Amino acid sequence: MTDFSFSGLSPDTILDALETQGIFLQSGLLALNSYENRVYQFIAEDGKRYVVKFYRPGRWSDEQIQEEHNFAKELADNEIPIVAPMAVNTKTLHHHSVGTTDYRFALFPSVGGRQFENDNLDQLEWMGRFIGRIHLTAQASAFSSRPAIDVESYLLEPQRVLEQSELLPEGLKTAFFAILNPVIEATQKAYKNVSSPIRLHGDCHPGNILWRDGPTFVDLDDCRMGPAIQDLWMMLSGDRQQQLLQLDTLVEAYEEFQPFNKAELALIEPLRAMRMVHYMAWLSRRWSDPAFPRAFPWFAEDKYWEGQILALKEQMSALQEPALKLGM
Repeated sequence: MTDFSFSGLSPDTILDALETQGIFLQSGLLALNSYENRVYQFIAEDGKRYVVKFYRPGRWSDEQIQEEHNFAKELADNEIPIVAPMAVNTKTLHHHSVGTTDYRFALFPSVGGRQFENDNLDQLEWMGRFIGRIHLTAQASAFSSRPAIDVESYLLEPQRVLEQSELLPEGLKTAFFAILNPVIEATQKAYKNVSSPIRLHGDCHPGNILWRDGPTFVDLDDCRMGPAIQDLWMMLSGDRQQQLLQLDTLVEAYEEFQPFNKAELALIEPLRAMRMVHYMAWLSRRWSDPAFPRAFPWFAEDKYWEGQILALKEQMSALQEPALKLGM
């Protein structure tokens, strides 16, 4: 059985892993905000600040992680501000085994910045340009190992996980699946006509963008093949009119570098629904990791699931509304 845990990743193990690559610490390890992986900042003997990322065991294959690294390097080579893994001893992906667990890790430069403000139209304009440049590079080739954003991995498999989850209160199961299943069915019908999938950042939300005299993109851990709109819709916030203004700003700047397929606007609400369902299942799958109950204690409470029932009802309504249109 695949071990998805970090139970053997002690501070000594981390230091040992770094030392196998000739990296010795001047400072202690500072744990950064990450749940799927384990990420630490430190100062090395050369006086520079770095970040080491340990990938969750069993989640991705070596080939899939290497494709992530290669994509990041390709973007960086095209002068797109992204934090790409560093080559250490000619490689970006490294291994360190503890017992039967093989920990894969990568080293990154440490960068600073404040969080991107997705209600700031000037910053949205910058984002539209850079995402356009990312997609211009991304369409040059396709991933061969990494998966796509599809209904199986974002809807049907999560549905099965939630059906078996012991975290969903017994008294709320009937009401929860009475709305979850129709949302999944409606989303399946709406998520179609993805005619030209491209390589994507995949998780391009404000938390993965640092701002300092412009954006710096981080964390390609969820890069996949999919529709271009996936890297744009998470920039939207507020009511429908605010989102229309934000979308106009993003797309106008995007099209300075790359044509935008306006038919993909119909995918925004299906993609939002897919993210909602996938997120609930992700928390349920990872609950045995001690970091998750500590960080998300509300996930096991009735109040959370009652809120999800309401959110899914609202999402069903959104799926039935006309898609956003540009220039309105």
